[in-house]
Amino acid sequence: MSNLAKLDFVALDISGNNYLPWVLDAEIHLDANGLGETIKEGNTATTQNKAKAMIFLRHHLCEGLKYEYLIVKHPLTLWKNLKERYDHLKIVILPKVRFDWLHLRLQDFKSINDYNSAMFRITVMWRKSV
Repeated sequence: MSNLAKLDFVALDISGNNYLPWVLDAEIHLDANGLGETIKEGNTATTQNKAKAMIFLRHHLCEGLKYEYLIVKHPLTLWKNLKERYDHLKIVILPKVRFDWLHLRLQDFKSINDYNSAMFRITVMWRKSV
């Protein structure tokens, strides 16, 4: 069954390859909707806000992850489970980011814009993984 509703950002892939940008996007969207408190320790969010946050988070998971976390009913629990599962990717990504930075050459790109885009992508990934 395909998702008929439009996603606000790309759903989290079961491989976790897009975990770091997904976390940032999810936090921003939850904060923008007044639901950011639901994924923080010791929150006092209402049951209704927790349900809204859970709907939002589950909507932005791939089908495989939805089934894996089918019994999780609290957004903070889901958030912690995903963090525990994918947060180690920072350790894996850091060496690749360093390699990309050290081998970033203008001559490898068709335009300055492509080079700048690659440079900004590397610096953002560096900040997220350190």
